[in-house]
Order: sequence, then C-alpha cells, then structure tokens
Amino acid sequence: MNRPPRRLTGTAALAAASSLALAGCGSAKIGGTAGTLPNASQSVKAQTADPALLAMVPAALRSRGTVLVATDPTYAPNSFKDANGDIIGMEIDLGNAVFTRLGLEAQWQSADFAAIIGGLDAKKYDLGLASFTDTREREQQLDMVGYFNAGEAIATLAGNPYKLTGNAADLCGIRVAVQSNTVEAAEIAETINPACVKAGKPEIPNNGDRFNAQTDVVSALVAKRAQAMMADSPVVDHAVRQSNGQLMKIGSDYNTAHYGIAIPKGDGRLAQAVQGALKGLIDDGTYLQILTKWGVQSGALTSDQVLVNAATG
Repeated sequence: MNRPPRRLTGTAALAAASSLALAGCGSAKIGGTAGTLPNASQSVKAQTADPALLAMVPAALRSRGTVLVATDPTYAPNSFKDANGDIIGMEIDLGNAVFTRLGLEAQWQSADFAAIIGGLDAKKYDLGLASFTDTREREQQLDMVGYFNAGEAIATLAGNPYKLTGNAADLCGIRVAVQSNTVEAAEIAETINPACVKAGKPEIPNNGDRFNAQTDVVSALVAKRAQAMMADSPVVDHAVRQSNGQLMKIGSDYNTAHYGIAIPKGDGRLAQAVQGALKGLIDDGTYLQILTKWGVQSGALTSDQVLVNAATG
C-alpha cells in the first residue's frame, strides 16, 4: 500500500466508570480480573546462535553483543506491557528468538510509535519492531524484512448499536477512533472521507478521533466516546477477545499486507541475517509456536514469503 505504514501504530484493563471504562492496556487485566491471553505462559523452543548468521552481523553490533530495538508497547498482542511493566507480546518473543540466532541480546526500548522511524534515522535505535507495514515508501528510508501478514479491521460495541456493516466505506458520519500516524488514520483522511463527500454524506468527524496510543483508542470506544475503532486485524481481534463481551468485530479483514522489521539502510547483510534467522525459526517450528502462543497464527508467513524489501504497494 502506497500509504503510511499501518503501524506509523494492549492488553487492556477494563474498569468500571459508570458501568465500564477502559484503563490502560498495559496489563492483562480486564474488569478487575486477569484476562486470559492465548497460551501466554506457553514456552517456545530455545534458540542458539547460528555461526553463519553471526558472521553477517555488523562488527559493531557483534562486538557489543546487544541490539537496541524500539517498540510501541500499546499494541497487544504484538507488543504491550504486563502487570509488572515488562514489555511482552508476539513481536517481543519473535524478536528475542531472531536476535538470539544472530548471537545478540535484545534490549527493548519503549517508544511512541510516531517517533521510532526518526529514532532509527538518528541512530538512537538499532532496529524497530513495532508492527510496521512494509511499503515502497518506507523502503526508500529503511530495509524491511517481512515477518507477519495483517489486515485492517473494524470493531464497535457489542450488539452493534450503530448498525454498522463492517465496510469502511459505510462509516460516513460515524465517530471513529484510530491511532495517530497509522494507515487507518490515513485511510479516513485520504480515502473514506473524500468518498463520503462525493456521495453527499457526512464525513467521519475530525478525520477520525486520533490518539497517540492504541490503548486510548480502545478506551474511547468502550467509554462510548467513539462509535467504532479501526486498527490492524490482530489488534482488533485481541481487543474484542479481551473485552468480556463489550466489543465486537464487524465485517472481514481487508487491505492485508506484511509487517516488516525496520532496519536502517547501510548494511544489507544485517537485513539478510535477520531474514535468515526468521526462515530458520519457521523451519524449526518456533515461529508458529510463538504466533500460536499469542493467538495470531492466522497471520503466519511461509519461509519463502520472508523477503527483504518486497512491498507491493
């Protein structure tokens, strides 16, 4: 998609406010009780360094032995904080396995999503692993190694009180919550609202109600400050699953594309090393173990789909 990456973007804590409200998605608690993450305690196959891949790692990283990885921990089940404040999730488990194969220890840095790309350009971080959709525009700035397939999706309150169809083109006049700098935010401004105007219908107010954190997007919907939310499909699925029946997904996933691990331009061998590590994890079954642990196995790639800079839009 020739638009901003889908994650340019929790396990939520839902608490009462009147009858309900969503507190921060930084814990795995819902409604005051522990929410059940899909196999969250499941262990996965331990990894060891692959000498061939280690040889491809830039000397500075290899000498340091660590890699600083930026992530936005508001995007469960991909990356979020548990009740102890530790960053966990599918991308964390996958990244740890990848970097272990490269002989590196991952150090995870919490960052606002919109600041990660600039941080990579400024060499503040070594890599970014934060549900970035791989696009041609992004590949002009970064090397992107595909690792997961995600779509966009829409959720609303249980029972669908606003009679939404799940078709993004039918959201005219609806208050829609989105995370800032995401492909969903761009879609509202660049595609949906112009179509609403052309059809003589009211626009989505404010080009969508935009929040810096995905946790606040979910909060706005639960608190009825928004009538719908748009986000990546695994995030919508997780929010619905964790909502104790308060939210529902409507319609089907659409605009599917690959997430990519973001690597600064300069040494293509690092991207190739990451690609090799991912392929190895697929081949030995660890990759599917990790995705299944977090309930996102439907987005699994095959080994031949793990490509460097292979955006289709």
